[in-house]
Amino acid sequence: AIILVHWLLTLWGCMNYLFPASYAWGNFSVLAVGIWAIVQRDSLDAIVMFLTGLLLTVLTDIVHICVFYPSNGHLTDVKRFSMGMAIFSLLLKPGSCYFVYRMYRERGGE
Repeated sequence: AIILVHWLLTLWGCMNYLFPASYAWGNFSVLAVGIWAIVQRDSLDAIVMFLTGLLLTVLTDIVHICVFYPSNGHLTDVKRFSMGMAIFSLLLKPGSCYFVYRMYRERGGE
């Protein structure tokens, strides 16, 4: 569910070409690592890399949103929707990190 929600929100955030390609590459590559973590349930490396990637995308999403937020006169409805979905994805990431950390603990992480 975490992967699906963040995939959809990232897809909607990239809808208007508001962000550079680094936003999409960063978020989608972390989601690919998340799929790897789901497929290999016994791998601690996959879940640690997914958790680390989520934490790093929190920082990069903050930078992307701060730098590329359009000025008030250039804010159309589509840009507002894309930016809102990117912000919503950013707000959900700490909760996702918590659940991924719990998965890490269940797999035997210390």
